[in-house]
Amino acid sequence: MEPLRSKGSRTTECGDKRCAESHRKGGEEAARTGKPVVYECHAGLIDFAAPIMVDGQLIGTILGGQVLTDVPNEAKYREVAKEIGVGEDGFVEAVQEIKKMSHESIESAAMVLFIVANNMSNTTYRQQQKLKNVADTLSDGLGQISATMEELAASAVIVSDNQELLNSEIKNVNIVTGKIDVVMDFIKDVADETRLLGLNAAIEAARAGEAGLGFGVVAQEIRKLSADSKETVGKIKALTTSIKESVDKTVFMGNETTNTIEQQTAAIEEVTANVMEISSLAEQLNDLTKA
Repeated sequence: MEPLRSKGSRTTECGDKRCAESHRKGGEEAARTGKPVVYECHAGLIDFAAPIMVDGQLIGTILGGQVLTDVPNEAKYREVAKEIGVGEDGFVEAVQEIKKMSHESIESAAMVLFIVANNMSNTTYRQQQKLKNVADTLSDGLGQISATMEELAASAVIVSDNQELLNSEIKNVNIVTGKIDVVMDFIKDVADETRLLGLNAAIEAARAGEAGLGFGVVAQEIRKLSADSKETVGKIKALTTSIKESVDKTVFMGNETTNTIEQQTAAIEEVTANVMEISSLAEQLNDLTKA
């Protein structure tokens, strides 16, 4: 092939155009039939075109040949040399050097190249499709995971804010409970004073004899009221103590919840970062399938 090219077939504009036209027709015929085609080029040499098909679509054509199947006819090639405008003697000399093969050997070579090229192309195409499907599935999955992580992170922030508000309200409950204790202590003091007052009144009523009987009844009621007040204060203090214990437990649980939320938020951020990294790798994988 090379001796002929260097001595004529592509050294002129006419020869180059004829070569291109021969290749085009051979490629079109191969694409139309979907199998290798053996044909004679414009210079009288034997060429072949083997189509490369993927899923029924032509993606390329293998061109080869530039051989002879018989002893060249000198007159024929001198005529070709005149047509393309090259030296006849040099052209004929180059033709004499062309390798000779049987038509069956050329067809076999074309078929081998056709089978190998198509198997490789289809295998590569299927692998790329699988990689693309995997990359797309991975990308979609990671997108959903990332969106879920963002929602979890947002929820964690809301829960954390709500927990802070709850802790603030619990502190207010503690303050109010403390104020109730102060009032209860004051009431207890009043009850104690009332009890002493009732006791003194009872003593004075006893000294007054019959004249102090009515006042003695009042003194007895005052002492009863004092006892009832003290008993009520005790019950209220027991309730406030219970409230404080519940509040303390709530505060402890709230703090634990806050710590858990903080750990959860940190874990979500770490997972999100990992997801973003994997997503980047998925994009790179997708890019590779397009290469």
